[in-house]
Amino acid sequence: MSVRTVTVSTTVAALLGGSGLLLAASQTQAAGTHDAPVVFAHRGASAYAPENTLAAVDAADDLGIDWVENDVQRTRDGVLVVMHDTNLKRTTDVEELFPERAPWAVKDFTAAEIARLDAGSWFGAQFAGARVPTLEQYLHQVERNHQGLLLEIKSPETYPGIEKDTLQVLQNEGWLNRHHVKHKLIIQSFGAESVKAVHAQRPDVVTGFLGTPAVADLPSYAAFTDQINPSHGTLSADYVAAVQELKGAHGKPLQVNTWTVNDAATAAKVAGFGVDGIITNNPDVVRDATG
Repeated sequence: MSVRTVTVSTTVAALLGGSGLLLAASQTQAAGTHDAPVVFAHRGASAYAPENTLAAVDAADDLGIDWVENDVQRTRDGVLVVMHDTNLKRTTDVEELFPERAPWAVKDFTAAEIARLDAGSWFGAQFAGARVPTLEQYLHQVERNHQGLLLEIKSPETYPGIEKDTLQVLQNEGWLNRHHVKHKLIIQSFGAESVKAVHAQRPDVVTGFLGTPAVADLPSYAAFTDQINPSHGTLSADYVAAVQELKGAHGKPLQVNTWTVNDAATAAKVAGFGVDGIITNNPDVVRDATG
């Protein structure tokens, strides 16, 4: 049993008294079979650098974080770019450069237009001039840093066929070889059909479904995914255990990566539930709280 497990269980028992002993024991049992959760830097280390930029990838690397998470979308001319929001307003200067192009949707701009945008100044003056990376550029940086990638297909209903496009870029950049598929890559989405499409086209790739399906529905998800990745506010130790009791698409126990956990107390709580991974803007805080 890890120190983390003992600490979490003992704290719960102390707070809840005798009735808490059973809960603590349940959490100990859930967490006891797990190492410390894998820490995923959400959109890169986005508490310390502008999200989904190469600077955020490097910030995660500087902190010693082995995995980054990002979001992929498609431009009007078919180029895949790394951006979370489906419009460019919040994290770039698109309104200034293209004032007449409201609502500034990613899908309505070409890759060349998006490449002109400043994606860093909104976060801090020291990041002025940071650009929205293409998926290829992002992959190069992650590879350079020897990191793994949790890749979210964003709003797949907006981009028919984006799963095939994403897999093609990954193939072109060497990310679908045996080493990357086994050790460095997970593809996830809120869209079940998108996850199914990835699994159908590349059954060897590890996939994740973003959400909290009802326990009764979990077996149907296990047919096409390897992970159930819910918001931390929806989690309980019983739910995590119910997920992990099932085998996923590759015949291994389903895993749980929860999001977005940014403080030590919540990180310790979900680690006590036995989650396999934690997605966070503050990866150093979560690592130190759960390691």
